Amino acid sequence: MQALWMVLASFWFALMAVGIKYASNSFGTFELVFYRGIVSIIFMGIVVRARGATLRTPVPMMHMWRSFIGVISLGSWFYAIAHLPLATAMTLNYMSGVWVAAFVVGGALLYGKNQPQGALIGTVLMGFTGVVMTLRPTMDQNQLFAGVVGLLSGLAAALAYMQVTALGKIGEPEERTVFYFSVGSAVVGAAGMLFTQFTPWSSVAWQDAAWVVPIGILASLGQWCMTRAYSQGATLVVASMQYAGIVFAVFFSLALFGDHITPTGWAGIAVIVTSGILATVLRSRALPDTPAEEH
Repeated sequence: MQALWMVLASFWFALMAVGIKYASNSFGTFELVFYRGIVSIIFMGIVVRARGATLRTPVPMMHMWRSFIGVISLGSWFYAIAHLPLATAMTLNYMSGVWVAAFVVGGALLYGKNQPQGALIGTVLMGFTGVVMTLRPTMDQNQLFAGVVGLLSGLAAALAYMQVTALGKIGEPEERTVFYFSVGSAVVGAAGMLFTQFTPWSSVAWQDAAWVVPIGILASLGQWCMTRAYSQGATLVVASMQYAGIVFAVFFSLALFGDHITPTGWAGIAVIVTSGILATVLRSRALPDTPAEEH
């Protein structure tokens, strides 16, 4: 049942990405991060109050670290969505599973552990081969920087997911984790706007402005479902189900935006999804004591 929460989270995130794609026609990345945070704070505040929960937490530093890493991932992802085909940006963000495998391999090598790493190393190399295939078309379209930023979003997402799992293990409620992440988004977004831009609402097309509130609500729903899945479900199954988001993104990318992705790009997306699922399975079998596999 918990895996279905991740499928639902993936749908909300894909739909949020659609909103980001439209809204980015008028708003900058930091503005979208800020508005997403503000709307989510209000939405999750209502949820917390309705459930009779409290925002007092015994682990504020864990929430601060989760928010810091999560906002880096969020901002990078928003930028990639604005400058890349939706399916490509979504896929690069979902490289998080491969990044976790890379962390596991690197940690084992660094500390001299003797677990068999050959197959896991192979999936990591496979994942980065898929990245090269996916990004090659962007090189031809002068979108390489956006591709690298999208790859960074996946790296930060891997760290954030591991922190979400840790918060769930110590009993932090999902709504509290999402609320504090929303606060971090609003703070970082506001700080970034001081150094970049602020778009007057009078100059914004209504079609773009109409997405601002839904983006925050969809993001909150996605974060809530994802946090519930990771904190209560088996990480192996949950992490595999997250790739449903790429399926949703591909549909939206073709149906709403008419994005053109070359055959090499499609093959790269398939390779990344395959490597991510394999990496998740291998981590569970060979290295069950790693943080990413706790549940």
